[in-house]
Amino acid sequence: MQHILDAIQAEASAEDFANLELPESYRAVTVHKDEVDMFEGVPSKEKDPRKSLHLDEVALPELGPGEAFVAVMASAINYNTVWTSIFEPVSTFGFLERYGRESDLGKRHDLPYHIVGSDLSGVVLAVGAGVTKWKPGDRVVAHCLSVELEAPDGHNDTMMDPSQRIWGFETNFGGLADVAMVKANQLMPKPEHLTWEEAASPGLVNCTAYRQLVSANGGNMKQGDNVLIWGASGGLGGFATQYALNGGANPICVVSNEEKAGIVRAMGADKIINRSEMDFKFWNEDGTQQNPKEWLRLGKAIRELTGGEDIDIVFEHPGRETFGASVFVTRKGGTITTCASTSGYMHEYDNRYLWMNLKKIISSHFANYRESWEANRLIAQGKIHPTLSRVYTLDEVGQAALDVHHNLHQGKVGVLALAPQEGLGVKNEELRAQHLDKINLFRGI
Repeated sequence: MQHILDAIQAEASAEDFANLELPESYRAVTVHKDEVDMFEGVPSKEKDPRKSLHLDEVALPELGPGEAFVAVMASAINYNTVWTSIFEPVSTFGFLERYGRESDLGKRHDLPYHIVGSDLSGVVLAVGAGVTKWKPGDRVVAHCLSVELEAPDGHNDTMMDPSQRIWGFETNFGGLADVAMVKANQLMPKPEHLTWEEAASPGLVNCTAYRQLVSANGGNMKQGDNVLIWGASGGLGGFATQYALNGGANPICVVSNEEKAGIVRAMGADKIINRSEMDFKFWNEDGTQQNPKEWLRLGKAIRELTGGEDIDIVFEHPGRETFGASVFVTRKGGTITTCASTSGYMHEYDNRYLWMNLKKIISSHFANYRESWEANRLIAQGKIHPTLSRVYTLDEVGQAALDVHHNLHQGKVGVLALAPQEGLGVKNEELRAQHLDKINLFRGI
């Protein structure tokens, strides 16, 4: 891989990149199929990704039509890598087996190991037959939507394609590696005022937040909307807060401590609910029954911040713990957008508050091609910024995933792959200088 890194750092020509010898194998972070039962009987929070994530030398797959190999300079940790590493809610090898039954090209993904990771920044190494918009040497990031688009369903919204998958989670050959294999239509231009690790980090969560809050497929946010954002300084919430501020809405930011409150204040938000101070008890101690009086306390706190107004859109991703409260505090005719459910998938809410007040629940999953491109364009323009807080190396991915699993991180956690150190890859120093404080907002926290 050294000759590839040398070419990247020397900014070699497209012709030189096209003539580079591809490696027979490369480093990649994997989980192993023969270990899917390793955590059987262990509570979720006690499952340790350091035990299941391995840094292996793996064979380079065959490149298919419409695909690309990317030399990965940096990647990032998302919650789907945590789910993969603890084999919850199901083993991801089931996804790979189903993909393998779909086609001969799909069979390449059905392996006894799963290369994880759904973000990257890097340089195109090679492209398959039929690829015309990208060439070796192009500096890129990748979104994680993988679709076949052979059925009619996805041609209005690619997320509706029956073969829609999340790359690096429901497919193999993900981004936590020295080389990744993607569909060429996953590629987008790298924002050139950012380092490799900064450019890799927005990916999944930025696009997810864009669709869930801004897009007509999600919350369809408009100026003046009151937006309740759970985990407003986190990986998803940090981008939702930026989109609300950037779009003229009023983010009501829920955070878990004063340190995180300071982060959202620095982002420009001024309506903050500190959960540790409020000490909400939405559920009884054994988690079997909710307490509507606590919903009322949350609603009162929101009205104190908004001058008596209720919530237009809830940006919901904790799931079970907060969903009943989210439905309750939304205004009549308002919208609850939901994804992820990191505190539990089995949501409970009082349907009287939804049904009789004509509220809407909208499910939102990642983003389609157009939404992903728009979200990346806003990063490239310096209107939305990375939320990178810490950077690990590939051999430290287990620890990085553990930190995310236990919510010990802020914003996004990055991972260096081929990049030998942080701080490389910037081409637009002028734009960077204009936004450096925002780019570094989550660093050193």
